[in-house]
Amino acid sequence: MTTALAKRTRNTRSWGRTAVGLLLTAVMLFPVYWMVNVSFTRAEDMRKSPPNLFPFEGTLSGYRTVLDQQLPYLGTSFVIGLGTVVLTVALAAPAGYALAKLRPRGGGLLGFLLLVAQMIPGIIMAMGFYAIYLQLGLLQSVPGLIVADSTLAVPFAVLIFTAFMSGIPGELLQAAKTDGAGVVRTFWSIVLPMSRNAIVTVSLFAFLWSWSDFVFASTLVNGGAHEPITLGIYHYIGNNNQEWNAIMATAVVASLPATVILVLAQRYVAAGVTAGAVKD
Repeated sequence: MTTALAKRTRNTRSWGRTAVGLLLTAVMLFPVYWMVNVSFTRAEDMRKSPPNLFPFEGTLSGYRTVLDQQLPYLGTSFVIGLGTVVLTVALAAPAGYALAKLRPRGGGLLGFLLLVAQMIPGIIMAMGFYAIYLQLGLLQSVPGLIVADSTLAVPFAVLIFTAFMSGIPGELLQAAKTDGAGVVRTFWSIVLPMSRNAIVTVSLFAFLWSWSDFVFASTLVNGGAHEPITLGIYHYIGNNNQEWNAIMATAVVASLPATVILVLAQRYVAAGVTAGAVKD
């Protein structure tokens, strides 16, 4: 009797926690739902009171506007995102390997400086890049923005790679050395393939940071021939602040790539972020 009562109590508590979790999730996701709802809402229905919770007489005009006007911005964001991923991994993976396995002198200080670098406000870094790019002629250029966005991702990426690669057995690397593999060959043929989860994690965060960046974009490429989608949305709101279905449709389309990538890569991200947290 006591066991059955305890079981019912546990089930009741479990259902209660589930209900609270679902309620909180619904509250947090409601702005996303409303964004999608407004993206299908006709202009004449926009000011109804109370507003429609579902666009029964929806329209695709906002999405047609996205295809007509926002595709160049989306294409630029993809190029910038992929470039940021490649540059971040190319710089952070060797650095993480060196800190984790080669243990150079001053490695602890470098790790501390990487933590400090993540605390610097983006607008301060943007002003510094502006002054440098003005001298180098890199303002309003895609390569310049890729380099700037990478500065946000590299410190975090080095820490992730260092934590992950610290867990690679030293015996495996010693065996490779015994077989005649040098440091570079060991890193390329053994360490890098084993660091797939860390690579996916770093790539995802680097892409998301560059995809959602507005501070660097508005400071370094605003007014140029190639602007990312964040500036596309910004310009569109400024020029058409009454066409909310098109504005929200642009936001929905801009959110889709990041959402799809995150859903597909979440298993690798979980493994990559928690790497190094538990040691044998």
